Amino acid sequence: MSFGSGQPLAYPISVTIGALAVCLAWAPFGDLDQVAGLATVGLGIVGYSGYRMAVAVGVFAFWPSGSARSVGVSRIRQQHRLLSRSWLEISGSGRPRWLPVYFDSALLTLTETRGEVTDRTVHVAGHRLYPAGRIRTTEPPGRLIDNPSRPDPEAPALATTATRLRRRLLLDAQSTVAAPFAALMWIYVDDGDFTTFLAATSVAAATALWLSAIRGSDPS
Repeated sequence: MSFGSGQPLAYPISVTIGALAVCLAWAPFGDLDQVAGLATVGLGIVGYSGYRMAVAVGVFAFWPSGSARSVGVSRIRQQHRLLSRSWLEISGSGRPRWLPVYFDSALLTLTETRGEVTDRTVHVAGHRLYPAGRIRTTEPPGRLIDNPSRPDPEAPALATTATRLRRRLLLDAQSTVAAPFAALMWIYVDDGDFTTFLAATSVAAATALWLSAIRGSDPS
């Protein structure tokens, strides 16, 4: 499996590495309690990211076990507060189900079609998509936007823009607005100084950015 810049998992993996680098960079400047806090955050990032990636590449099942099945698949984009994600609406296997997936430029041209689902993988029109969370039997919350019934002729240009690293980071950075407030709470608990505030703010911002990416944010 290739993990080049165009690979759907390249972005969440890169942001995970960046968040860990921020934690590691501040470790030499902290006392024992602060280093322990950084280590806890780092272990949480590693553990949750490892689980998400394991589900995405098929190590863990996300669908009830059984043979591959042909199902109806359509893509919807979810807008809920500051969250934007891509979901596959899956029909033809009993009641409809919804599966979050990591953003792939192929989603922009996806119309309602047939796909093949196993308990560990999803293939639509011969293209593999990567699960970004647990499958749901209820509709995701928030505003749901269906893909057009016909391919959008502007999709290739949009795909080029949407997959740019700078754009994705700027969109996911919306979730970092609470970072200074989290830092103030840490200073209150730890009785820290301005350096502690800077460290806590950057770690909280990096963690919020990572959480958006690892959950499968949609930049389109």
